Amino acid sequence: MSRDKRLVVVTPKFFDDSTISFLEEHGCSVVIAKLPNGKSDAAATEEELLSVLSDADAWIVGHANVTLSLLQALPRLRIIARRGVGYERVDLDAAAKTGKVVTIAAGGNEESVADRTLGLMLATAHRFRESQQQLIDGPGSILIGNDLYAKTVGLVGLGRIAQHVVKRLRAFETTILVSTPRPTFVYGKAMNIEYVDLDTLLLRSDFVSLHAPLKPSTKHLIDARRLGLMKSSAFLINTARGGLVDDRALLDSLNKGRIAGAGLDVFESESEPGLAWVTQDLVRLPNVIATPHSGASTHEGLQRTNLIAANCVVSVLGGEEPPPGCLVSSSTYSAS
Repeated sequence: MSRDKRLVVVTPKFFDDSTISFLEEHGCSVVIAKLPNGKSDAAATEEELLSVLSDADAWIVGHANVTLSLLQALPRLRIIARRGVGYERVDLDAAAKTGKVVTIAAGGNEESVADRTLGLMLATAHRFRESQQQLIDGPGSILIGNDLYAKTVGLVGLGRIAQHVVKRLRAFETTILVSTPRPTFVYGKAMNIEYVDLDTLLLRSDFVSLHAPLKPSTKHLIDARRLGLMKSSAFLINTARGGLVDDRALLDSLNKGRIAGAGLDVFESESEPGLAWVTQDLVRLPNVIATPHSGASTHEGLQRTNLIAANCVVSVLGGEEPPPGCLVSSSTYSAS
């Protein structure tokens, strides 16, 4: 490879040809990393990551842990571009200390995750899993589900994804409650939503959907006490981050019939492997619909986030500021 081209190493899977062509047209050479035994970058060791990143000018990353020791061993690397919007696995202090730019793919996956959120609401309420199992097992009684139509839905957080959920919920003529630390009352009036505190939201909602970031102040935001506030007929939906919910408390609530069911795309065990048994017990429950943190993983959503990450790479390597909303950390640019 000629070193007059800047090397972009891509470690997440499912990187499309059109985005590779875009990078190549902008003076980059692209390497799709092959990690040992088909591992995802989230499961890769630091040594395995170093083996594919040693000459990289830019790194388009999925869910790898980005640490100080890793970045110190990559002096050539200029930008870590997340193909996604969460960056809790990136050590931002380490990035600043080593002079790296960190970006996210803002605006790329909101539609896909909003679709998944509504899908989980419908699937849990209409008991899709249990009904299909009835057909697999043989003749059985028809199971009676619940409508989403005209119900009260509580959204915890009102970021980009939650706002797309609001637009979809309006078609179901729902009452929408929102708990957020920064309510925007003009938006609330325009979208006919009601801002309430979290405990009130839990008490009143038929569906509770989480859209908050995971940080120390939000870890176990939904714990045993707050699960106890929910209606016994209510459903909990989490397409945001594992760790927002105390999964052991959720498992206990579901086993004891304290809530009606859950739709889960994320789990605490993603960051705490010792809780894998809790995840396994949750996903075996008949009133849980579970997917493996794949809410953003549609063909369209991945193409969007791939291209936004690539735009970030091209901008930074070209000495320009990343696209609006994408910059997370840099000593050169100001995050907006």
